[in-house]
Amino acid sequence: MTLDHSPVTAAEPVRQRPAGAPGDPVRAAWADYLAAARQLDGVRRGAATAAGEQARAVQAAREELAGVRTRLAPQESRLRALGVPAISLVPTPPEVAEATRSMNGGPAAVLTALRDARRWAVGADDTLAARGLSRVAHWPSRARNLLVYGPLGLFVPVLLVMVYLLAGTGAVTAFAVLMGLPAPAVAFALGWFAVGRCFPPGPGGRVDRTPRFGALVCLIPAVVANAGVVLGMLSS
Repeated sequence: MTLDHSPVTAAEPVRQRPAGAPGDPVRAAWADYLAAARQLDGVRRGAATAAGEQARAVQAAREELAGVRTRLAPQESRLRALGVPAISLVPTPPEVAEATRSMNGGPAAVLTALRDARRWAVGADDTLAARGLSRVAHWPSRARNLLVYGPLGLFVPVLLVMVYLLAGTGAVTAFAVLMGLPAPAVAFALGWFAVGRCFPPGPGGRVDRTPRFGALVCLIPAVVANAGVVLGMLSS
């Protein structure tokens, strides 16, 4: 019996197991690595999103807290001026405990609580303004102050025109013109005081008296009335 010892030629390739065949441990490990990397990336993105939202909530809560404090400071001063005891302006322990429980949910819960506090503070402003012109207390400053400066600025000019129509161009009218010269300054001073008494202070704790606007409102009617009366006296 003879054995066939013929060599393997190049045309007959050696059959090997493909690397990607099913059950290959390298491929299985690679797939597990990709799955873990995707899961880790998803967790990282979720954590970054949550951290960003929390940071924005914290910043918004800080801004809301500053606004509430700014609004509460003048309210406390006004309440003390009205005779409210200082101890009544301090929250009681049960109120503090209730507020603490309502803010245990993190920055978002704190922001919600602060927004509620701001709405209550705005309502308190309306209540404190009830002793003045409450319906116009939150109008724009110029429109609101016009209700004070306007009548004061018109009072003396209208009176001067009435004196001129009734007394003519005599000495009485000349005396009324001289007496009416300081009227704009007096009207402005009275308006300045009345605006501070009728309207509540703004967020900065100060009343916006619009002094330039008030001075013009008090001055223009007086100038027009005096000029008209003087021209009427000179032309007669």
